[in-house]
Amino acid sequence: MTPKQKKMLIRIIASAAALAAVLLIPSEGILRFALFMVPYLIAGYDVLLKAVKGIRNLQPFDEYFLMAVATVGAIALAVYSGSGDYTEAVAVMLFYQVGEWFQGWAVGRSRKNITELMDIRPDYANLEQDGKTERVDPDEVEPGSVIVVNPGEKVPIDGTVIEGSSSLDTAALTGESIPRDISAGSAVISGSVNLSGVIRVRTEKEFGESTASKILDLVENASSRKSRSEEFITKFARIYTPLVVFLALALAILPPLVRILFLSAAPEWNVWIYRALIFLVISCPCALVISIPLSFFAGLGGASRAGVLIKGSNYMETLSKADTLVFDKTGTLTKGVFEVSAIHRAGVDDRTLLRAAAGAESASSHPIAKSLERAYDGKFSRGDITDIHETGGRGVSGLVDGKRVLAGSARFLRENGIEPRECTEAGTIVHVAIDGKYAGHIHISDVIKETSPAAVRALRKAGVKKTVMLTGDAEAAARTVASEIGIDEVRSGLLPQDKVTEIEKIIGDNKAGKTAFAGDGINDAPVLSRADVGIAMGALGSDAAIEAADVVLMDDNPLKIATAIRIAKKCMAIVWENIVFAITIKVLCLILGAVGIANMWFAIFADVGVMILCVLNAIRTLMIAGIERTVEEDGK
Repeated sequence: MTPKQKKMLIRIIASAAALAAVLLIPSEGILRFALFMVPYLIAGYDVLLKAVKGIRNLQPFDEYFLMAVATVGAIALAVYSGSGDYTEAVAVMLFYQVGEWFQGWAVGRSRKNITELMDIRPDYANLEQDGKTERVDPDEVEPGSVIVVNPGEKVPIDGTVIEGSSSLDTAALTGESIPRDISAGSAVISGSVNLSGVIRVRTEKEFGESTASKILDLVENASSRKSRSEEFITKFARIYTPLVVFLALALAILPPLVRILFLSAAPEWNVWIYRALIFLVISCPCALVISIPLSFFAGLGGASRAGVLIKGSNYMETLSKADTLVFDKTGTLTKGVFEVSAIHRAGVDDRTLLRAAAGAESASSHPIAKSLERAYDGKFSRGDITDIHETGGRGVSGLVDGKRVLAGSARFLRENGIEPRECTEAGTIVHVAIDGKYAGHIHISDVIKETSPAAVRALRKAGVKKTVMLTGDAEAAARTVASEIGIDEVRSGLLPQDKVTEIEKIIGDNKAGKTAFAGDGINDAPVLSRADVGIAMGALGSDAAIEAADVVLMDDNPLKIATAIRIAKKCMAIVWENIVFAITIKVLCLILGAVGIANMWFAIFADVGVMILCVLNAIRTLMIAGIERTVEEDGK
């Protein structure tokens, strides 16, 4: 409980105790009025001050104005009638503050999730220089520096382990409770906690560009991106509040005038003013203006605990409507770990073919290039490889051992006047030509992630009607992967720019729903931006993809995509439950108040009771992280 909440709770208890004491003390007249003002002002002095401030700033129509007018009016009526019954006015203010306390408590619970996430921010880095370590601010560490991370410390900056082995706790980042083992050569991300051994890490980024900094920036800015539901409630409140004030004024004035002018009856001003005051208390829009943003805020916090970072409630709303899911293949559905599975040579031996292909691809960081490098497992001297040129999405050319080598797709070789031999095996085929002659092809296959088939099944249970895979692979290889995973539709042989065209076609065909795209590579950034909602496969994905995406999964498990959709749907269900419930109860109670059936105590329930119920419903989204386990169990 925050100091502010403790202070408010003390005020509520003090006001309630003072009210109970006043009710037990026999009094009348000015003394009774003065005694009742003690609990009233203890509970409501700040509400009265805010109402006056709103009037002074020419922005009077808010809940503070409604509460002030209703309670001051009730006190005035008690004075006018001589009843001396100020209990209702004090109770309205007291219970209003109870509702405000519940709101603060719920927001505090929601912020706790965000605060826990903020704990990933490292306070320092152990910078190694000249054989000594110095504790410095992480902002002072340059890329390429060596830092030491001791057991129990947070990794301050993304990098690669150069010495030591340990286990990392990544729960705050990924929602994954199982520690990750690391050793020399392993990539580590900032914000994870070193559990056991001392490790030395070579940093790869500046602190501001590291994973922890990016996550914190995403979370801190998420609340600024409002959904249509929130914008609707904001606009609704701006129109609704002045409207009900004028309706209450009409309720207080028009019926008495009608009784005087047309019925020749007593005006009964006190009866109708009392009903108007009840109308004002009931009409307070607190339940909507508090619970709806709170639902989204709690949902964003709950999602972050599950390792799903949603950049704003507008994206959460869009994600909840996603019924078509488009996947990139490599690194999203597959591990992106390519292995050479077959070599079909033509006129040269296997070693020569592998050396030519590996040499031509040596300047590339693409997984296929790395698989060729691993398969060759040989060394190149300076000067062995020169004049390398890459044609995006097709292939590379260069001089390897003084011979002109072309390595790439069949289309690439044909464009250079060389006819390749067809390969019927499914997978990625790298065709190779040496000095203008076809030398053979190398069959490379990707490894499907173990959770990909389960992820597709979980997506269908989450309401996704259609799944599509976009890939640059040949059709046969793409269809083999899609068949194993359970993807509905495949679009293969695509260059990076072709994927944008394809996603636009899919969006055009899906006018009734929303289309989400999930990818992880730098080539996916344009597609992530173009989709209705872009989902980046988290911590190991490229910075460009994370920047372009609307939703970031903090690990590369595709099951998290279903988790994200289920979270969004659950959050939106709670939002609409609150909207429908609050408006329905308000309308019914306003009618009852206007016709004189509802009294002030009923009005208190209609305002504070409905608000508390909506707030309690909203904080159910805090438990949303538990959905991840359900999704995984359902998927498996």
